[in-house]
Parts: sequence; structure tokens; C-alpha cells
Amino acid sequence: MKRFHVHLNVQDLEASIAFYSKLFDATPARVEADYAKWMLSDPPVNFAVSTRGGAPGVDHMGLQAETAEELVELKKRAHAADLELLDEGPANCCYAQSDKHWITDPQGVAWEHFHTLATIPTYGESRQKPEAGGACCASVPARDRKTDMPVAKACC
Repeated sequence: MKRFHVHLNVQDLEASIAFYSKLFDATPARVEADYAKWMLSDPPVNFAVSTRGGAPGVDHMGLQAETAEELVELKKRAHAADLELLDEGPANCCYAQSDKHWITDPQGVAWEHFHTLATIPTYGESRQKPEAGGACCASVPARDRKTDMPVAKACC
């Protein structure tokens, strides 16, 4: 089973935790000084908020694969749809170790496809050199001006 993923940038983490805990009638599965995540089963969604991004709002969307095989299936779908894909591979991001890749929709919204392998105790950094700023697993819609290919900018 794949799980829908939404990551929001927020200004006030405490107020956001209080609001979403009431909205979902659930406490977060993980809370850090700059981050909170709910792993909801009804509806099945990985919903995260953090103070690490830019402007408040949607940072990125995604699909969390439960197995490595499901992640391979998601990658095949992206290739079949001729979507440009940025394969980040193993990455430490948002207090988790995951295998992941990114695609960008026609409006420039970044979509993360990932399979979580383990939790980690600190806010991780991708194996790619991150730039300053940006939320965990930050959007990838930046493009190289010469090749028009997606460029990883602040992945974690």
C-alpha cells in the first residue's frame, strides 16, 4: 500500500501542531523542534509540517512506498509518462533514511516518491550537497538553464 505524502512549510509550529492534531483527531507520530509528522491511517497519509522551508504553504507532495518494489513501480510509471526524473537514491532527509526520486508536475510542483528505510535522530542532509535554506526534502523544480533538466537544490 502506498501512502499519500504532503509537506507544508509553517511559520508557527506549535499552533500548527495544535490545529492539525485537532483536525486529524490524532497526535503526531514524531515531533522535533522544527518538524512534526502524522502517519494517518484514515485517510492513509504521511502529513508533515516544518519551519525549515521558505514561504508558508505546500512545499511538496509525494507518494510513500511501503516496499522497495512499490518504489520501482512508481519509477516505471514516471518513465512511462515521459516525466523527467531526478533519482536521489539513498538520502537522509526529514529525520528519516529513504530511497527516493523526484518528478515535477506541469505547474512546477515537486513530487517525491520514496521508500523509508529507517528513522534517524537528526534532521538529515542529502548525499547531494544541499544549498543554504529550504525545507526538508525541498522542492526540486529548479531547472538548469542550458539543459532545462531538473536540478536538486535543497533536498534536505
